[in-house]
Amino acid sequence: MTSPHSHGERLLDIRGVELCVETFGDPTAPAIVLVAGASASMLWWDAGLCEGIAAGGRFVVRYDHRDTGRSTCCPPGRPTYTYRDLAEDVLGILDALGIERAHPVCQSMFGGIGLLLGVDRPDRVASLTFVSTSTGADDLPPPDADLDMPAEPDSLDPAAVVEYVVAGARACSGGSPHFDEAAIRALAERDVARARNYASTLANHYVIEPDAPSRGGFGDITAPTLVVHGDHDPLLPPAHGEALRDAIPGAELLILKGAGHDVPRAVWGDFTAALLRHTGRGGS
Repeated sequence: MTSPHSHGERLLDIRGVELCVETFGDPTAPAIVLVAGASASMLWWDAGLCEGIAAGGRFVVRYDHRDTGRSTCCPPGRPTYTYRDLAEDVLGILDALGIERAHPVCQSMFGGIGLLLGVDRPDRVASLTFVSTSTGADDLPPPDADLDMPAEPDSLDPAAVVEYVVAGARACSGGSPHFDEAAIRALAERDVARARNYASTLANHYVIEPDAPSRGGFGDITAPTLVVHGDHDPLLPPAHGEALRDAIPGAELLILKGAGHDVPRAVWGDFTAALLRHTGRGGS
């Protein structure tokens, strides 16, 4: 059932690409666009979290990347788009919704989308938030030695795919006391059932190469920036968040206690409060 705060999912034609978008809250309020990580549909920004942010006086936008959820899919292993195209998708969604400037919140691998937007399109960025991501510097610590990622499943077996997603989420929680396997399983089941082609979801974002901004790097971001990182993150240990904070002028760091490579329900309050404070500075 659609929540009373949601305006419902809709497919938008963005430069000839279908992208599924859902919004929450007052369209005249400052806009926050939630950019999920690689292979993650909009569902990984939980509707309950979106509602909580919207209740704080924000217009929240979540969407399915290409090759996730209900958005356009390419054949598995053969994406026809670039990393920069994914960043342009964000701008296309803002254009379609009549939003001049927004507060992107970019997670994990797609922190790179925030980097591209912040450096090359500062006119469209009111602030930036990076969640569970990194500068990618060579001297940062590798994933935890005991990170036990599951083997790739048979993509034609939905039950096996669900087990794979759950096992991956469990591993990336880093032993977090907040990991809720039942909730993750329900999310994975819905995600797999909803996707146009989950084989493409599993493969395609990892085939494209990240694009660097044309105008500089992290040190050239001028938008107010919040860095959010879990203290249990085994994939990108907390030093990655610290390095990102240090690389961006004036950036602030929020450590989510007990969180892994995600934003579990138990820390929604801390995350939402920080995000509302951050996006309340300087207007929309």
